[in-house]
Amino acid sequence: MGIPHFLAIPYPILGHISPLFQFCQVLATNGYKITFLTSDNNFNRVNRAASEGKFVKSQMRVVSLPDGLGPEDDGSDQPKVILSIKTTMVAMLPKFIEDVNAMDSDNKISCVIVTKNMGWALQVALDLGLKGALFWPASATSLASFDSMQRLIDEGIIEPMLLIISFEISSGLPSKEHEKIKLCSNMPMIDASAMPWYCLDNTFYFHHMKQEIQTLKLAKWWLCNTTIDLEPGPFSISPNLIPIGPLIATNYNKSEEKTCQEWLDQQPPKSVIYISFGSMVSPSKEQFKELALGLDFLNMPFLWVINKNNNNNPLLYPENFKGNKGKIVGWVMQKKKVLSHPSIACFVSHCGWNSTMEGVCCGVPFLCWPFCSDQIINKTYICDVWKVGIEFEKDENGLVSREEIKKKVEMLFEDEGIKERSLKLKEMMIKNKVEGDKNLNEFINWVKE
Repeated sequence: MGIPHFLAIPYPILGHISPLFQFCQVLATNGYKITFLTSDNNFNRVNRAASEGKFVKSQMRVVSLPDGLGPEDDGSDQPKVILSIKTTMVAMLPKFIEDVNAMDSDNKISCVIVTKNMGWALQVALDLGLKGALFWPASATSLASFDSMQRLIDEGIIEPMLLIISFEISSGLPSKEHEKIKLCSNMPMIDASAMPWYCLDNTFYFHHMKQEIQTLKLAKWWLCNTTIDLEPGPFSISPNLIPIGPLIATNYNKSEEKTCQEWLDQQPPKSVIYISFGSMVSPSKEQFKELALGLDFLNMPFLWVINKNNNNNPLLYPENFKGNKGKIVGWVMQKKKVLSHPSIACFVSHCGWNSTMEGVCCGVPFLCWPFCSDQIINKTYICDVWKVGIEFEKDENGLVSREEIKKKVEMLFEDEGIKERSLKLKEMMIKNKVEGDKNLNEFINWVKE
């Protein structure tokens, strides 16, 4: 048998592609072969990222299959994407694996690694006699939440199943007497509305994930970029869950990075407000304007990442927006070049798990601005459990006002306790890396068996 050969299959959105790609970079740096399978629509972006890597050309190959969606289809319609993938890719994957193995008979695919929504590929792997693993792109707590669905229904904590026509459907909404949920004794109380399925299409997504979590149990390993000290509770709920964090991958370069780095180098230590809402969420036009004016109102240096490719409607700056104290960019190497820079004082974040882990690993305090899904649970950990951040409050119009932005930024700058706890959390993550690496090696040894 040759070296381990991993077939990585992320759900085709950036929030899944990026963390699995980073995990595969870690595997590739250890000399293992990677075939990274994405959808045709994402191929150019992923292949460009791979080709710019320092080592990937020999160890990682990016390939694609159609996801069944046409140019006229709405790629943001997640139920439509999920159903299209299931009816298109599943029939093509066995032949694809056969063709990959025929190209390199000495290093055939050893293990299939999937993210959420791609559990069907684990069944294909099992049918072909291959090993399978899950790489979870969010927090361990969110995975444990999905894994607890049936128990929460059985205990009457969320609404029981209703028989509608011939389908069992539940909205996933909490029963009236359960406004907060405690999944186990060593986990925090979480608002029921913060459950990761709650702010999406509840009927479809809850039912889909209830089925998906059972399919994912075909995988012996549930790998998560977290640590047992960071989130101890989920590991008692989901025994398959293995912490392999914090993962540190080699990033690729981009031309915009040089000017960003030069600008940061010119700022005083702990002075810059860093703002990024990730790749999947964008503020409304009204909220965008309020944020822009709030940054002017603060009159402090800021670095603001605006994802121009993700806006269905262009976000226009207010006429009176100056922005002369800051720098606005479309992309940055967040962990390696920004959050680790000595000029960064705080991170205005949507609390996505990748951003949360990167901020924690760099010891940066948070100003929390969650939008949906597991971001709300992550905010609970940041503000209430780890106590390394402060949450923005919305006004009666559902907006975070410029006055609120100024107030909370000033509160954070004055809070020495948050700064101290952020640095202690960073030290803990450095120590936890030893255990994460040990777990990762055990997983690789299992693949080699």
